[in-house]
Amino acid sequence: MMKYALIFLAMISIAQMAFSQTTSSVSLTSKDIARYNIDNCVNEFSMEGTKKTSVGYQHWFVPKDFANGQTLKMSVVAPGKATHPPHKHKEEEFFFVLEGTAEFFLDGKTKQAGAYASFYCPSFSMHGIRNVGDIELKYLVIKKYEKK
Repeated sequence: MMKYALIFLAMISIAQMAFSQTTSSVSLTSKDIARYNIDNCVNEFSMEGTKKTSVGYQHWFVPKDFANGQTLKMSVVAPGKATHPPHKHKEEEFFFVLEGTAEFFLDGKTKQAGAYASFYCPSFSMHGIRNVGDIELKYLVIKKYEKK
């Protein structure tokens, strides 16, 4: 678990650097600061906190409404499955493989990679990820949603 914690911290740092290039600086008010505390800033995984999907399950460590649109989600996908077909959207996105073998799709090309591989999806790029291994694929999704 310690290796996952270190990987998580590294990925958050990378995501913050990337997101800071595309988003404006936001000053926190005293109300914002009071909103965060040790109890809601630490989110441990439990199966009770997961949401079942058609191909596995997901767990939101940081949901859309918590940290100014920045999110962290773990997706778990059964062998031979994908959460959805390749798609594109306004937000840029990072994937980080924890376990299993993924096939990444980016603008018509694919590449397979295993644990500790990352995949960056630029804004409006056609992208996707699917499990090409024989065990569950577990990966993190780091994304910042724009406020509506």
